[in-house]
Amino acid sequence: MKVVFMGSDAIALPLLEALIRDFAQECQFVGVYTQPDRPTGRGQKIEPNQIKGWALSHGIPVNQPEKFNEEARLSLAQLNPDMVLIMAYGHILKDPVIQTPKLGTFNLHTSLLPKYRGASPIQTAVAESEKETGVSLMKIVRELDAGPVADQERVMIDVLDTAFDVECKLALACIPLVTRNLSKIARKEIEFKEQDKSKISFCRRLTKEDQNIDFNFSASVLASRINGLNPWPSANFILNAQVIKIGQADSLNSPIHTDKLPGTVLGSDDFGLLIQCKEGILRLRKLQRPGGRMLSATEFLRGYPVETGVVLESKSMRALVSDSFFT
Repeated sequence: MKVVFMGSDAIALPLLEALIRDFAQECQFVGVYTQPDRPTGRGQKIEPNQIKGWALSHGIPVNQPEKFNEEARLSLAQLNPDMVLIMAYGHILKDPVIQTPKLGTFNLHTSLLPKYRGASPIQTAVAESEKETGVSLMKIVRELDAGPVADQERVMIDVLDTAFDVECKLALACIPLVTRNLSKIARKEIEFKEQDKSKISFCRRLTKEDQNIDFNFSASVLASRINGLNPWPSANFILNAQVIKIGQADSLNSPIHTDKLPGTVLGSDDFGLLIQCKEGILRLRKLQRPGGRMLSATEFLRGYPVETGVVLESKSMRALVSDSFFT
């Protein structure tokens, strides 16, 4: 099969490397489409993304259209692909593009569809205290993440997993998912099942406002949300006029009725800084000062003690999930 890959995120690299290493007889990459080079880092230097770097290192032609217009569609048609595989590309494709490859256009979505259609499925699954998530191999349609699903690969979410940890698991999960379906795609034997509309949920694009923490929620809810927001936008709180980032958290049970206000610093234990919440105690396990690096809470507190009894300010938090599309 002549394959075109469309994607802009490094999550796809383990899969791409596995395909080019182990399945050269079954598929040949004839092109890669990815986002244009963007400013990155503190210096805002124009840099190619890692997908482009991977493609060039393997001698695969790269296309970087700012918009997937008719010119881009014609360039795709000239490659005469049998299959287009998409993962985290960043462009919405129109029907003429979707219909270009002979065997179909397929997408890898990092949730167990129909749960968490939308822009932040990995972060949302962690933030919503899911015990598992996965990758769905689906057929592309115009409606967002609404195509029928052929297969899924599941991964477990451990209690201390951050969104970054789960992303690494999902990157590896793509390999068995795609490779066990390659021959079915080639023989036109792959079967799809429509998504259950009664179970659809949507997640939205995250913003810097999602850094807020409201200690009037339960500790278990906040711990999951904090872990889901790592590495970006990263939950934080204000202490001594400084923004302190939280890299990881968990929760401890405590009596519901307490004379401590939500947000009160209760001290620390061997694993983290303890904060009273409306229900339970939130334990902040990793912390970072401005200009510093992320440290274990024990290390952080040695250089930056936090006074017991201080009440951290609560800030309102927006919902991450909806049963209808976020506008």
